[in-house]
Amino acid sequence: MAYSFLNAKYKWRNDVIKLDFHPAGRHFLQIPGPSPVPDRILRAMSYPTIDHRGPEFGALGLKVLEGIKKIFKTKQPVIIYPASGTGAWEAALTNTLSPGDTVLMFETGHFASLWKTMADRLGLNPEFLGLPGIEGWRGGVNAQMIEERLRADKEHTIKAVCVVHNETSTGVTSDIAAVRRAIDAAGHPALFLVDTISGLACADYRHDDWGVDVTVSGSQKGLMLPPGISFNAISQKAIEASKTAKLPRAFWAWDEILASNKTGYWPYTPNTNLLYGLSEALDMILEEGLDNVFARHDRLAEACRRAVNAWGLPIQCADPAVYSPVLTGVMTPEGVDADRVRKVIYERFDMSLGMGLGKMKGRMFRIGHLGDCNDLMLIATLGGCEMGLQIAGVPLAASGLPVAMAYLASESKERTLKHAA
Repeated sequence: MAYSFLNAKYKWRNDVIKLDFHPAGRHFLQIPGPSPVPDRILRAMSYPTIDHRGPEFGALGLKVLEGIKKIFKTKQPVIIYPASGTGAWEAALTNTLSPGDTVLMFETGHFASLWKTMADRLGLNPEFLGLPGIEGWRGGVNAQMIEERLRADKEHTIKAVCVVHNETSTGVTSDIAAVRRAIDAAGHPALFLVDTISGLACADYRHDDWGVDVTVSGSQKGLMLPPGISFNAISQKAIEASKTAKLPRAFWAWDEILASNKTGYWPYTPNTNLLYGLSEALDMILEEGLDNVFARHDRLAEACRRAVNAWGLPIQCADPAVYSPVLTGVMTPEGVDADRVRKVIYERFDMSLGMGLGKMKGRMFRIGHLGDCNDLMLIATLGGCEMGLQIAGVPLAASGLPVAMAYLASESKERTLKHAA
């Protein structure tokens, strides 16, 4: 198996694309998204495609449009796009802002930086707050810095505050409620835009309670779907802003979509079979219960971090208060190329781990533990990581597996006892 796998990789590097390699067992997709798609959702997506103007589709549309509100914890409309999360980023900006508008953004990692780059390209004036260098990528949004900047903006030239809830590149989940309080404390009328592409259905998120005006998300993380669906949850304040916003938009425009959505349809051809999958994903999440979903992610994340700590390797997120339940970023020792470690693990154990992005390229790898993931899947993942680190010659203080297993076994026992009581 190892020989044929390596041979396939070498052929790939020589530009002979080999697509017929099928090793025994399942590939372990442990990147922080796209996450593994459960069989139940795959089966739903295999239903025959129906007429997207017919009555059956209208019923499906109404179901998913109503159901997705429960995941965002909102009573407001949620726009569903046949696009990646990047498209929903653009939709959030173009529907609410005008050329030259100043937007306050906070640098927490690679994806916050990409959103800022998009704002530049759209003709906005993004102002980037954050801590300098690598340290800025090891913590969450600093709400006090946002409050101070907004207080200084006496003329209210800042039209929106944009932050990332769960920064997938670093393993940090920022306190969105604190940012809302900061905006309110400054008495500033700026719109509040939040990216929770990787946080939704993994970490607690409250669009209405936290006073968010536009929440951006995607299908391929906690919703357990393939890439191809993205979302804008929108407040009434955001809808009012869209009526005077001057950035050009056509495909992304909310008004036509909202009008069509009233009867369960879209003004263009939606991704019908992915919506079948979304319907099934919503059923699965709501059957488990959102609070139980969040608790499961928290448990897995804590077990993973305990294993990393036992290895003696630093966790990318330096502040335990904002550890992400979605992924754990593992920093390799000085002089150790994290991508080489990932390559060893991929070639020897058929497991994909997330690479370091932007400033952290080659300095870390990322373990995803989100979506359709359970205790045994995490233990297998940690086993693959530990063996790969040893093969790559990375010195470890101790094995992380006994620590993670003991934690999960203890937590499982406590949950069983609570259930029995």
